[in-house]
Amino acid sequence: MATVWIPSLLRELAGGRASIEVSGSTLGEVIAALERDFPGIRERLCVDLEIHPMIAVHIDGRIAELGLLEPVQEKSEILFLPAVAGG
Repeated sequence: MATVWIPSLLRELAGGRASIEVSGSTLGEVIAALERDFPGIRERLCVDLEIHPMIAVHIDGRIAELGLLEPVQEKSEILFLPAVAGG
């Protein structure tokens, strides 16, 4: 199963956990699995059928560019990071 690292702003939805192991072959399937176990997390990560524009997703150390279609491997590490904005 892939390891999902939960940012501190979302840990209240994940029972305070910093990481969770989840099955899925795409980022969309991983988020669906998270939503089944932790209702409400999808709406914080996604807008409609896309990753929220203020969240960057890193899978195995690289930026996920395919959104919810991004492939996930059995031993992948996934990080949801709030995007930095400002001037």
